[in-house]
Amino acid sequence: MKRVTTSKPSRTNAKRLKAIREADIVRDGDAPAWTPEMFARAVVRKGLKPVPKKALLSLRIDSDVIAWFRAQGAGYQSRMNALLRAFMEAHK
Repeated sequence: MKRVTTSKPSRTNAKRLKAIREADIVRDGDAPAWTPEMFARAVVRKGLKPVPKKALLSLRIDSDVIAWFRAQGAGYQSRMNALLRAFMEAHK
């Protein structure tokens, strides 16, 4: 019996990526160079509180409110969550 998969094959050209030399990589002038301290903060999470689990919720919100948050770009649901958390913390 043949195995059925739902994953799509990668469209990355691995041979081309392996052939690129370090000198051929174009650096973005706007992005700062990473310092060892920046890298350490980005990778290590030891000793920090675990991220709380999220629950799926069906919630009715006015359409103009949703439209405004969506207009702010990607991550609007996380921003809504952050605002609700700030309100919660302020009212404890």
